[in-house]
Amino acid sequence: MNLKENERLDDLQVGGLKIIQDKTKYCFTSDSAILANFVSAKRTDKVCEIGTGTGVISILLTIKQNPEKIYAFEVQKETAELAQRNVELNLLNEKIEIINAPIQDFEKFVKRESFDVVVSNPPYRKVNQKSLVSIREEEAISKHEVMLTLDELVLCAKNLLKFGGKFFLVYDATRTAELIYKLKQNNLEPKTMFFTSPSPTKNPVLVLIEAVKGGKEQVNVLPTLITNDKDGNYIYTIQNLYRKI
Repeated sequence: MNLKENERLDDLQVGGLKIIQDKTKYCFTSDSAILANFVSAKRTDKVCEIGTGTGVISILLTIKQNPEKIYAFEVQKETAELAQRNVELNLLNEKIEIINAPIQDFEKFVKRESFDVVVSNPPYRKVNQKSLVSIREEEAISKHEVMLTLDELVLCAKNLLKFGGKFFLVYDATRTAELIYKLKQNNLEPKTMFFTSPSPTKNPVLVLIEAVKGGKEQVNVLPTLITNDKDGNYIYTIQNLYRKI
């Protein structure tokens, strides 16, 4: 596949998978890799990804969990087109369907309560006009609740999932209380969670949660995942930690 100007081809370092990214736009970060390793799914499961970006999480899940089918929603047209190219690059057309549409309109494309797993690395910064002034629209949509609020995200996850289905997401650690409150409001019970931090002496940056629709109350809190070594360098072997098989 030919690369366009400003594009690069990255090796995902698993199963021979590769991904095209536009160097001038928002590229995926370690959040996506950590989330992909946290997700658990069976081979008979239908998975929905909310906000797939360039498709990296869905692509990784085909190797790590091999679910029956993944429907990946992406609201931005150019980003969805790039995700589709990445699906084709990795010969995953039969496993992953990219849907260029807002997740709020999911019933135009898939059935309500038809998924075993929903996964999302959503925009998790509240909209602040001052913070949006100096960044591109594409980056604003990827990072801020411009087109998808927390309330909308959790409601869509609830409506997509079957009873007993699992919702996996990564979110801003400072909004953990708010996130858990919204999940429980929508009958999505947190079952497993952990935080990530760049150092044992620093506050958590992210929280990852597995919630079950209709699940009983009881959450297993795993130790905080330290993502950087003592010199501040990212620990690449972290991709094997908290892996669910």
